[in-house]
Amino acid sequence: MSAIHSSQLAFFAAHAPFDRMEPGHLLWMLERMSLAYYAAGEVIISPEQGSVERFLVIKQGKVNGEQSVAHATETDAWLELVAGECFPLGALLAKRPVASVYRAASDTFCYELAAADFNVLLGMSAAFRDFCTRRIANLLEHSKQLIQAQYTQSSAEQQSLTSPLAAIIHRAPVTCAPDTSVRQALHLMHESRVGSMVAVDGQRRPLGILTLPDVLERIALPQIDLDQPVIGIMTTQLTTLPPQALAHEAALAMAKHGFRHVLVVEDGRLVGLVSEKDLFALQRVGLRQIGSSIRHADSIAALQGVAADIRRMAHNMMAQGVAAEQLTQFISTFNDLLTVRVIELESAASALHDTPLLQGVCWMALGSEGRFEQTLNTDQDNALIFTVPEGKTADDVRAQLLPLAERINAGLDLCGFPLCKGRVMASNPEWCLSLEEWKRNFSGWIMHGTPEALLHASIFFDFRALYGTQHLAEDLRAWLSRVARDNTRFLHQMAENALVNRPPLGIVRDFVVGKENTLDLKLNGITPFVDAARIFSLAAGVTHTGTIQRLRSSAEKLNIHAAEVDAWIDALLFIQVLRMRHHDEMSGQGNADAVLDNRINPERLNELDRRILKEAFRQARKLQARLALEYHL
Repeated sequence: MSAIHSSQLAFFAAHAPFDRMEPGHLLWMLERMSLAYYAAGEVIISPEQGSVERFLVIKQGKVNGEQSVAHATETDAWLELVAGECFPLGALLAKRPVASVYRAASDTFCYELAAADFNVLLGMSAAFRDFCTRRIANLLEHSKQLIQAQYTQSSAEQQSLTSPLAAIIHRAPVTCAPDTSVRQALHLMHESRVGSMVAVDGQRRPLGILTLPDVLERIALPQIDLDQPVIGIMTTQLTTLPPQALAHEAALAMAKHGFRHVLVVEDGRLVGLVSEKDLFALQRVGLRQIGSSIRHADSIAALQGVAADIRRMAHNMMAQGVAAEQLTQFISTFNDLLTVRVIELESAASALHDTPLLQGVCWMALGSEGRFEQTLNTDQDNALIFTVPEGKTADDVRAQLLPLAERINAGLDLCGFPLCKGRVMASNPEWCLSLEEWKRNFSGWIMHGTPEALLHASIFFDFRALYGTQHLAEDLRAWLSRVARDNTRFLHQMAENALVNRPPLGIVRDFVVGKENTLDLKLNGITPFVDAARIFSLAAGVTHTGTIQRLRSSAEKLNIHAAEVDAWIDALLFIQVLRMRHHDEMSGQGNADAVLDNRINPERLNELDRRILKEAFRQARKLQARLALEYHL
């Protein structure tokens, strides 16, 4: 191998996707590459040159992608590229001209490969093809491995929650017929050394389950007749999942409902049983234990101690490589359980306990909690919706509910959910309203479209029922979906407002930074995706509140290509991962009460994460370009 090949190999080995290519494929590429020089200010590729004829990798220097307003809706958004980055992938794959002018920002050297050879390489190298066709997803996989390595030392014993349940089942479930006696069932459990027994019919359809905790509660303490059929004392309301469901789904079900086993069923037949021990035998903080601690807490003080467990759980899951979408669902689920328990405790201690008034009230989650997108840095955003009993007015009901709402907000504050500085809370009379009052508010915001109305819409339109009479929130959602979809003027105003917040890509530097050379991952990174998804969902009549669900469900109705949506979602999830890592690092600096923020210094990220963050912001620009196209902005 020549010296020049050795130096080239060393260069390419430091950058994706070349670091994952087979040596033979990489050498094949290098043998066909040439090195070109471009002076500062020189145009490298432009739309006027026609279909792209070469694939370029920057060896040294910097390249800027300059984009005019006329091209704002094209696939290739404005960008800045540095050593190790390649371009123009979109144009090469589509066999079309570029949409941007690629210009050398300084004296620049580029490795170049002819388009024909590029296409041959796509067929040869799966790693290269995967990167080119799923660029951000491929980069995310690189980053995920680094994150797992970073956390492995402190959580080496964690087992993966991304495995399908079929891979976790280690033995066939121990079963019996429903008419088996209790005595026989217990003897079989003892002989088989298992903690559960499942009753099945002749087609192996599960009918009931008996677990060791049931033995004490349902057999030993009541001293029942051991010769009666075991089905009579079994739990018959069963939760089942298919074999292809992931372990995190089983864990989430255990945490939410407080049981220890999930039945794995395929085509109605029992094929396995997954226990909490199977999922979390080596985990220091079990998910069901956290859920159980919340449900059985008898005071706000008891609930305060759960917050530390939730943070440890988040750290452990990041070590396992649990995806951001799943992790935020876990965090939101536990926050939901904790909020519900605070509501239960404070309601039981209030003068309204056991009164008919509470039968017509629903506590609503707003903002990130309403979208199931909470991280460890979450303040309160909530509201109340109620019915007005005959003979009373909305003001009468509000006067009775506000003292209780104040107690609940104060309790949540003590449990680690700070009071909202903007007072978007149920204890604020403005947000403790009847169903008809909420409709009037929403109608006013939609009809007028003032800056204040648009701000309110960005918060309150992400509501979901959390506790109480849930159909009130569901009725409001269905009504809003109909009204907003038909008001194109309001959607246009929301889109115009959303485009004010541009992703922080810089001209001189990679990123536009603020105080102390930091950028806000929530405001500048997450919000553009959240705002666009909200508008798309309203336009498409989608009732989901989660950003990812909104994007996926709206895409087909708005004729947005699935691959485009997947890239947006990958970008959003990476920014969310950075946020959670940042919060985890802040909370792990020896101060559990540290005030968490969303500001990071991009210069402190490793090279790979900086590169992915740039690509994520670029995807945000593409999403905004699509929004601008839809509303002619």
